[in-house]
Amino acid sequence: MTETLFYHLERRSLEEILPGLVEKSLQRGWRAAIKTDSAERSDALDTLLWTCDDQSFLPHAQAGDGDPAGQPVLISVEEGNPNSAQVVFYVGGAQPSDWNGLSNMARIVLLFDGRDEAALASARAAWKDAKGCGHDVTYWKETPSGKFEKQN
Repeated sequence: MTETLFYHLERRSLEEILPGLVEKSLQRGWRAAIKTDSAERSDALDTLLWTCDDQSFLPHAQAGDGDPAGQPVLISVEEGNPNSAQVVFYVGGAQPSDWNGLSNMARIVLLFDGRDEAALASARAAWKDAKGCGHDVTYWKETPSGKFEKQN
């Protein structure tokens, strides 16, 4: 079973959360893929990962920039796993087209804006799909202090 985490963002934005999650994945020795809903969001996240922290560097590229197999983090709108990622982040409403096709991943992370009713409804449907395909699904919600806690 693939560990599948649903992150319910309520206080902080995707742009505040994603770089830290990507950095933790790289520290584990994992390659990462970031799947977005649009080329515009991919461009924005590309810029974010270059500029998010003056003290660190998150090596990454967008699909189409050089050899994807050599990228530790690959941002893309397309499905597939050309950089052999162990973790995939779905953002901005992007979701897998086939949850069964992700059974070889170490982790799947779906981040959604809890202040957006459409995003909530979409995440609920994705939860059912992931659970129905046998994924080990967990739900994480931001606390008032900004930390994420696993919900039962």
